Amino acid sequence: MLEWLRQYRRAQLPGDISAGIVVAMMMIPQGMAYAMVAGLPPVVGLYASIVPPLLYALFGSSMTQSIGPMAITSLMTASVLAPLAAPGSGLHMVLAAQLALLSGAVLLVCGLLRIGFLANFFSRPVMNGFTLGSSIVIALGQGDALLGAAFPHVHTLSAIVGGASLLLLILARAYLARVLRWCGLPAGVADVGARLAPMALVLGATVLSYLFHFSALGVHTTGQVPSGLPGLNLATSSAHWRVLVQPALLIGFMVFLISMSGAQTLALRRAEKLRSNHELIGLGMANIGAAVTGGFPVTGSLSRSAVNFAAGANTQLASIITAGLLALALVAPTGWLALLPLPVLAATIIVAVLGMLDVATLRTAWRYDRADALALLATAGGVLVLGVQSGVIVGLLLSMGAILWRASRPHIAVLGRIAGTEHFRNINRYAAGTTPSLLLLRIDAGLFFANVEPVRERIDEELAAHPGTRDLVLVLSAVNAIDTSALFGLIELNTMLRARDIGLHLAEVKGPVMDRLKDSTLLDTLHGKVFLSTAMAWDALSAAH
Repeated sequence: MLEWLRQYRRAQLPGDISAGIVVAMMMIPQGMAYAMVAGLPPVVGLYASIVPPLLYALFGSSMTQSIGPMAITSLMTASVLAPLAAPGSGLHMVLAAQLALLSGAVLLVCGLLRIGFLANFFSRPVMNGFTLGSSIVIALGQGDALLGAAFPHVHTLSAIVGGASLLLLILARAYLARVLRWCGLPAGVADVGARLAPMALVLGATVLSYLFHFSALGVHTTGQVPSGLPGLNLATSSAHWRVLVQPALLIGFMVFLISMSGAQTLALRRAEKLRSNHELIGLGMANIGAAVTGGFPVTGSLSRSAVNFAAGANTQLASIITAGLLALALVAPTGWLALLPLPVLAATIIVAVLGMLDVATLRTAWRYDRADALALLATAGGVLVLGVQSGVIVGLLLSMGAILWRASRPHIAVLGRIAGTEHFRNINRYAAGTTPSLLLLRIDAGLFFANVEPVRERIDEELAAHPGTRDLVLVLSAVNAIDTSALFGLIELNTMLRARDIGLHLAEVKGPVMDRLKDSTLLDTLHGKVFLSTAMAWDALSAAH
């Protein structure tokens, strides 16, 4: 805890202060907007942006991670609670905090049990597919707020305000940084300035709303935003604990994946080391903090973290400063926030989530591995058609299924000897020599229950294709483990080959695998030998024939 504080240097302070101020300006419109996505009053987004980053600063390991509301977790919250309570109701707020409490507890327990490695089972294409589907769902869900009413019953002034805001934000995202650099600002300052365009738009729209009385003209605004810091929230619904457990597991899982993805990217730029289990604990405590202050599930935001990094953040002091400034904003008069037009917040959400669309990953996956590309599209489709929770489950099943599918069909190469060397290579790729009585097969995967039969079938096919084989050598240089099912498969193969008077030999068996085989009956009954290298097996068996 607080390792960064014990090593803090005065030279780091200016960067932390500037980053804290910049992210606080960014957090106000984002926090309020993402609370709306979750079906909560906008001020709840600010509540969820104060205590969580303070707790993460105590327990987390990333120096530039910005903790708070985020589009995907907000959408998941809304999806989970929609069947249970009306958006904006008191029960909805209680259940949102209860969901954050359960998600935080899941993350905290996983961190204490040190099982952060589970995140590795969610592939990048599947994560990208989930983000793609979620972004489209969020953007479409803001249509009514952007237009002032459900289509086609559009409120003209609201649509003008929303459309103009959307256009300005798109132009700012595309060109503002370039314009600021053209005006002579340093590249880093120009990039941060461009990211503050939503805050500038919020301030400008609020001024226009005040001058032209938007609310009287039918434009929906955020309404009264209560001033003061969030109080201690211990309210829960005893009737909903069991219903929220499964979605809390999914949300906790997504919180960790999203946070680690962004934090790892930024950590690599500074050669910092992230500790996945510390991240679990930090994120768990952040969500528990959100729960007890009336918030909803929070996570690390890639966009805010990138701004935090670009603005000069050196340590978690930057996030502490951000939280302090947001607290001051709530303590100060908040009447101006009540004038903020909802179409502007809707435009902010749409541009933010559409910026998360990553077509490049789909394009790369389609060229490199069609299975990954199809998994990406299936996950995105699952989110769009089946819903967010089902989309997460589809993505997880596809990730695990892809692992099992590939492992169940290992690459097996027929080896031959490169003339004049002791190197053995795949005869389909190299001009490698073979001998009719000797068949060398290299198995390029661990042997376990899911691939025993496919491996056995491939061996039978190769034996049929090489009828003069008197000795079969399994080259196990790429085999890291052999489970019990695979062991019985080898024993049965040995019995079958003995009946056909074909020797079964093993070569290049790794030490840990050999240690396990010594505890079995295979080596004692093997109708052949174990060779240290493929070359030794070639020399001995070729000479024998």
